Amino acid sequence: MSVTDPIADYLCRVRNALSAKHEKVDIPSSRVKVEITKILKEEGFIQNYKLQDDTKQGTIRIFFRYVEGTPVITGLKQVSRPGRRIYVNKIRVPKVVGGLGVAIVSTSRGIMTGEQSLKKGVGGEVLCEVW
Repeated sequence: MSVTDPIADYLCRVRNALSAKHEKVDIPSSRVKVEITKILKEEGFIQNYKLQDDTKQGTIRIFFRYVEGTPVITGLKQVSRPGRRIYVNKIRVPKVVGGLGVAIVSTSRGIMTGEQSLKKGVGGEVLCEVW
């Protein structure tokens, strides 16, 4: 089955697994999803991830981080979608929850956080926000 919006599928699987208090979730892999997962690991939102090449496409196994039974990720929001792309220049990169969250931006230099894109002086498509 083809997924028309893979980023929405990724965020939905993570959100559902967190609300069910799962330790981990398996998500079909793609380059964009791997880059988003790397950012979540670097920013401390997830404990770890593992790439598995067991199927044609491969999967990403994400291990969640909990603090006293509460997930570190409290919210996920897709910003840009296939029907409505949201682009920002280097000045208008959004701050998420007053700087406590991250905006994930797809730029000409790769996928990075909003803070990194601001430092590098590039804008791009805002994929999602995590807090």
